[in-house]
Amino acid sequence: MKRNDLIVGLFLLSAIVFLIIPMNSVILDVLLALNISLAMVILFNAMFTKEVLNMSAFPTILLFTTMFRISLNVSSTKLILATGEPGNVVSTFGEFVGGGNLVIGLVIFFILILVQFMVINKGSERVAEVTARFTLDAMPGKQMAIDADLNTGAITDAEARQRREKIQEESAFFGSMDGATKFVKGDAIAGLVITIINLVGGTVMGMMELGMPAADAFQHFAILSIGDGLVSQIPSLMISLATGILVTKVSKEADLGDLLMKQLFSIPKALYMVGTSMIVLGIVTPLNTLLFAAYGLIFIFSGRIIAAKFEVTTIESEVSAEESSANEIRKPENVVSLLQVDPIELEFGYGIIPLADTNQGGDLLDRVVLIRRQIALELGCVVPMIRLRDNIQLNPNQYIIKIKGIQVSEGEILFDHYMAMNPGYVEEEITGIPTFEPSFHLPAIWITEGQRERAETLGYTVVDPPSIIATHLTEVIRGHIHELLSRQDVQSLVNNIQEAHQTLISELVPKLLNIGEIQKVLQNLLREGISIRDLVSIFETLADYAPTTRDSDVLTEYARQSLKRAISNKYFPSNEMTSVVTLDPKVEQDIMGSVKQSEQGAYLTLDPAVTREIIESVQTEIHKLEELGKNPIIITSPIVRMYFKRLTQDYFKDLIVVSYNEIDSNVELQSVGMVTV
Repeated sequence: MKRNDLIVGLFLLSAIVFLIIPMNSVILDVLLALNISLAMVILFNAMFTKEVLNMSAFPTILLFTTMFRISLNVSSTKLILATGEPGNVVSTFGEFVGGGNLVIGLVIFFILILVQFMVINKGSERVAEVTARFTLDAMPGKQMAIDADLNTGAITDAEARQRREKIQEESAFFGSMDGATKFVKGDAIAGLVITIINLVGGTVMGMMELGMPAADAFQHFAILSIGDGLVSQIPSLMISLATGILVTKVSKEADLGDLLMKQLFSIPKALYMVGTSMIVLGIVTPLNTLLFAAYGLIFIFSGRIIAAKFEVTTIESEVSAEESSANEIRKPENVVSLLQVDPIELEFGYGIIPLADTNQGGDLLDRVVLIRRQIALELGCVVPMIRLRDNIQLNPNQYIIKIKGIQVSEGEILFDHYMAMNPGYVEEEITGIPTFEPSFHLPAIWITEGQRERAETLGYTVVDPPSIIATHLTEVIRGHIHELLSRQDVQSLVNNIQEAHQTLISELVPKLLNIGEIQKVLQNLLREGISIRDLVSIFETLADYAPTTRDSDVLTEYARQSLKRAISNKYFPSNEMTSVVTLDPKVEQDIMGSVKQSEQGAYLTLDPAVTREIIESVQTEIHKLEELGKNPIIITSPIVRMYFKRLTQDYFKDLIVVSYNEIDSNVELQSVGMVTV
């Protein structure tokens, strides 16, 4: 058993034993002194702790100390009634605190009871009740704030988990404090009742057992009863005060002493007014002029000292700022800080700042949060934090998008205008400033607010500037999400499903594949826009085929086939005939015949002339699909798909290449052409 557990157990057990076994007056003195010292320890800890959760065990402490104090009360009562000699501590409190006067002792005792019961305890009980209710009511809002910070990347999963645990601990603590304050209230009532019993019972025992006259018996036992009441109520008062301090504590930044001094004596104007008022009261009223004038001068002098400190602090701050700026210019450049590269950056000119400034009604930051949520739902991948910053080197209405510090796209908007795009069936044109939609490079025009309603009536698709930027950013992220998926991200994805699929993960990682190999497979899927949200199916497939091959390209094809329902749902609408292009078997044979294996993987050695003919044929067939208003989809055999995609990806960015094994059985296809040479 741990030493601390043993001490706590003996403390609680002794409180129960003292209720039964009579106690020697010397031992009682020792325990009463211990009770007073423990009350002081609790009071000062409550005063100087910076967070209430640092004393999360306070409700239990309150229960233990209350039980211990009541047991000592009972033991002292036994000694008072049995012998009339309860020991030095009780006698001293009765004679010294009351000044040897029975009336003064009674008055002081009842004042202590009233202060504790009617003031401190009643206020603490009400504050604890309200705090517990407000803490519980605020829990959903705090949980939502944590989720928002987690989604924006402002905090990590570990920090989010820590914050949630802290919220739960606060709720449990204040809920317990709401009930624990009843212990203090009951303790005060019990102390009053025990004192009355001591007084009446002691007087009777003194007259009947000790043969004392009624007046002497009442005088003797009244002083002892008051001493016993005081020696228990003073520690009780300190713990009650500690309870009030804890439930009213609001600051987490400073000790209570510093906080009180700073908030009460930090405004010179207030001290000047108090000092002047005290001097006026001393002069115009019969109050002691010297005393009130002295206090007034002290307050005015204190206010002047504080004002002088503020002036010195202000000057020192200005000098320090100037010195820091000068040192920043003089010191060698901190090269390490320049090595950090943000995964995604959105830089914009000063004309676009209002869109990102929430104080000016901008909602671009909220849209960025939605982008990260949308990509997570669509592709099953967590987008890294997106850095937004203004750049005075850009044109006022220009913005650029960077991936890993390199610009990959740009656009330009007109702040007070809307972009109108013709979906193809608008007959009447509207006047505006010609432009191109930045995401898909479609022709569009800029129109004013006054033209918006008419453009929508005519059938134009009208988009506001924040939506243009958000759409453009979303498309860029989709196109580069495979580059942004790091090994650490893959490890986080593995950890996310490990608890529910322990057997699968233990079999796959790292026995069959390491994190880097899994990363390559997931990057291959994301490169072609395939969602990796169904990680369990992907990992199950990798676990099936990894024993026979560790080629990431081959494993990717197997993973795609296991996701055929998702692929079919993405590219082939249900209950609708889909027009596609097929691949000539001869072309497939030529491609497979040119595949060469190396240590770095497979590569093609196709004749450049044949390659050119294939590309030209693909372009012709894609043109047919575009004329029909269809997506460019080419169907190949499973073994050829990845090589054909690799052959064409540099020429046709949006070309969709699907194998027969990736198409669900209920999909209806119509071939409108064939790629041949």
